Amino acid sequence: MNKLPTAKRVKVLELLCEGMSMRAIERVVGCSINTVDKLLREAGIACAIYHDEHVRDLATKRVQVDEIWSFTYAKQKNVAEATSAPYGAGDTWTWTAIDADSKLIVSWFVGGRDAECGLWFMKDVARRLSNRIQLTSDGHGAYLKAVGEVFGIDIDYAMLVKVYGEPSHSREVSRRYSPADCVGTKTSTIAGKPDPKHISTSYAERANLTMRMHMRRFTRLTNAFSKKLENHAHMVALYTLWYNFVRIHKTLRVTPAMAAGVEKWLWSMEDVVAVIDEQAERHAPRLGDRLVG
Repeated sequence: MNKLPTAKRVKVLELLCEGMSMRAIERVVGCSINTVDKLLREAGIACAIYHDEHVRDLATKRVQVDEIWSFTYAKQKNVAEATSAPYGAGDTWTWTAIDADSKLIVSWFVGGRDAECGLWFMKDVARRLSNRIQLTSDGHGAYLKAVGEVFGIDIDYAMLVKVYGEPSHSREVSRRYSPADCVGTKTSTIAGKPDPKHISTSYAERANLTMRMHMRRFTRLTNAFSKKLENHAHMVALYTLWYNFVRIHKTLRVTPAMAAGVEKWLWSMEDVVAVIDEQAERHAPRLGDRLVG
């Protein structure tokens, strides 16, 4: 089977993680979009497997969770009238959990924003931790049931709800694409005794902003949105490995994986390509099954 040279594979993955579209990568690197698509799928599966196997037993003390919105194929209100809408079309929510100290993405989940997805997400967060944590979420109701069912009373959990208001001097037209101003916050203790000084979702929200800036699929008001839910998840898996192991955090001056003690060395994108090749060899039947369709 033909395979791109390592240098070109590295370049394709780097450009994907820096927010370039697949069509633009096709032109810059000089390979077909089908090749870019195939490499993304292989990378997504391999990166998800690596994250699942290695981001475990974390001595994390404080975790912040949040959700980031995007859509697949069409916005939810237009799915009913869309032609040949695929499975997963409509609103797509990416749930993320971040270690407030190391900035490591502990877990991610792509799906809806309902209670069932919240439960799946919190179960994955819990199985990656080795000790009791302080958890902060926004006011999304799905967290209440999910956290209670997964952690019980073995957690210090608080909700932080931001209160938004429209400034009196603003004009609706000029602020059409701008978020409302945050005019205050409300915190509530749900379980345990969370430290009030660390009740915050700021790191999770900032990490989600970084995610939106580095993945073209999250860019608003463009046609760069994902056309397939599967590829959206593959891109999130690739981005997460790159963010945790390759990208140096400006404040920490090391990667989040190094700060969290998951890895001792700084990775390059060549290391990510090596992970893809290793996983393809180890899980050839598994990868083959998941790449079909």
